[in-house]
Amino acid sequence: MLVLLALLLREKYNIYKDGLKIYTTIDSEMQEYAEIAVKDHLKQLQKKFYDHWEGFENAPYDTSWRAGQIDTLILLPAIKRSERYRKLKKANISKEKILSIFNTPVNMLVFSWRGQIDTLISPLDSIKYYNYFLHSGLISIEPETGHIKAWVGGINHEQFKYDHVEEGKRQVGSTFKPFIYATAIDQFKYSPCFKVPNVQVIFEKEKWGLDEDYIPENANKKYGGEFTLIEGLAKSKNTVSAYLMKRVKPRKVINLARKMGIKSYLPAVPSLCLGTAEISLLEMTGAYATFANEGMYVEPYFISRIEDKNGVVLENFSSNSVEVLSGEKNYIMVKLLEGVINRGSGGRLRWHYGFRGAIAGKTGTTQNHSDGWFVGFVPNLVTGVWTGADNRAVRFRDLYLGQGAEMALPIWGHYMKQVFQNSRLNIADQKFSFPENGVSIPLDCSKENRLNNEDEEF
Repeated sequence: MLVLLALLLREKYNIYKDGLKIYTTIDSEMQEYAEIAVKDHLKQLQKKFYDHWEGFENAPYDTSWRAGQIDTLILLPAIKRSERYRKLKKANISKEKILSIFNTPVNMLVFSWRGQIDTLISPLDSIKYYNYFLHSGLISIEPETGHIKAWVGGINHEQFKYDHVEEGKRQVGSTFKPFIYATAIDQFKYSPCFKVPNVQVIFEKEKWGLDEDYIPENANKKYGGEFTLIEGLAKSKNTVSAYLMKRVKPRKVINLARKMGIKSYLPAVPSLCLGTAEISLLEMTGAYATFANEGMYVEPYFISRIEDKNGVVLENFSSNSVEVLSGEKNYIMVKLLEGVINRGSGGRLRWHYGFRGAIAGKTGTTQNHSDGWFVGFVPNLVTGVWTGADNRAVRFRDLYLGQGAEMALPIWGHYMKQVFQNSRLNIADQKFSFPENGVSIPLDCSKENRLNNEDEEF
């Protein structure tokens, strides 16, 4: 979209002088709600982060890192990426002198959640200071049209000029698992009640072209019994995802993800079933919009039309819908993703935020709690949130605070609470549409074994 817009304007018009009118799909009130939700949660989460790391010598980096490693692998590369370093190097300043400059205090305005601070600080210490901050991105899309209604690229554009919605690509963790389930359901038409043994799956190195056998573990390392698909996704059981991946194979998962708008590199390896791929928030949220739109993918966009100063329409923009999943198979996926909210890691949307209507979605937490994700949707709005630090070595030390349900989901809850209360927006508090031709497989698993009471996984 941006490339097309740039080409149009570059050829005939000056965007600054020709009085062009550019219409966007962004809703001003929803944008405001989104910005407030990100700001309010990150202020609270940042305080928890400071408290969490208080007293640790090498905070906030992984406790296994030593001071020399931090200097070599984190701080020095950060120095070399800075604009200050590039300017000094271009001026033919020696490396020794540059390092001396980075260790010399200067007057500087730095960001804080209490407002800008005018202080005397060395450029190196400012890098250390900024590395401590957690960041976030949010995007909200109308699934039927692809209209982007809100886009928050970060916590403060003036100080952090980086877009965590489209530019940033991070490991997606368990938010990728629905693509594994959808591939299996598309291929085998499984019911949500289909049972999978809770045993470790072995991907043999010879057969899968690996250096060694790959054996995914559950987060709590507990095995035995079996899980229905709705239980497996609700509790994000790695054994279930691995079982499905072994049946459908990575290439078919990748093919489905591509149809749903995932353009990022996806490695055709078994570990893809645990979300090892790095994908943008825009791509992930756009893909989930397929589930919200009865299996139809519509590419998201935020420029609707461009007019000249006389009101003549120069260009209209829209997206075509493409069927990815049949209505029946997509509805099965919606039921599975509703299970995450009703009985899994998204449960706090019920017991804490008090939402009663139909909600579906998935949390995600990556290795070492570096990234927290939540992508959730109601029948006519899908919203994705990512939270983490710019440097992946900066993270919470444990799952309690570092999970997607703690880092990202509260932003979704705060945002959607405001959206639901605005009657003008008409965001539906209703059930997801049942397929016109019905569903030919069992959806009610009430006669199956109830969910066990072990801790939820993320």
